[in-house]
Amino acid sequence: MKIFDIYDSSDVKVQDISLQKCINLEPKLLIKAHGRHRERFGKTKVNIVERLMNKIAVPGHRGKKHKIITKVTGKYNQHAKTLLQTFKIIEERTKENPIQVLVRAIENAAPHDEITTIEYGGARYPQAVDCAPYRRVDIALKHLVHGAFDKSFNKKVKFAETLATEIINASKGTPDSFAVKKKTETEKQADSAR
Repeated sequence: MKIFDIYDSSDVKVQDISLQKCINLEPKLLIKAHGRHRERFGKTKVNIVERLMNKIAVPGHRGKKHKIITKVTGKYNQHAKTLLQTFKIIEERTKENPIQVLVRAIENAAPHDEITTIEYGGARYPQAVDCAPYRRVDIALKHLVHGAFDKSFNKKVKFAETLATEIINASKGTPDSFAVKKKTETEKQADSAR
């Protein structure tokens, strides 16, 4: 079985030990969970490609502004076509399995530490905390999609191309990637709050 009957995920390896249980690479012909996994940590049973498609549909807000940044519909077929185009571009540019490139990008874009706010005696202090593996994957996917939307919004470049570029840059760990840049920012803030 291959994902979309094109890409084989059996030889894909997750190098980061903490993310191995959170990144599901179970081969499926049609990656659509229909919201069946509603128990605790149910997202770990959803294929990582489907989780990326779900993030494309609803990428989330920026910071504390709570404003919608995209005019994307929740159509599964539309997101599947976009992701297939993205994987095709990745395969042409890197000559590698695009799912392996995606997994490497998630590993490089997932922050290890982040900041929480602690209130003590009426004053608020930033406190550095370790980031859970489950949350690390979510943050990495969110930043990959946000970076791709930023580069394609009101521009002539298509979203599939910008997403492919973002994933490739993140897999190499270059600072050109929005997700890698956000990861380093978050970790620097956490270091200063220790």
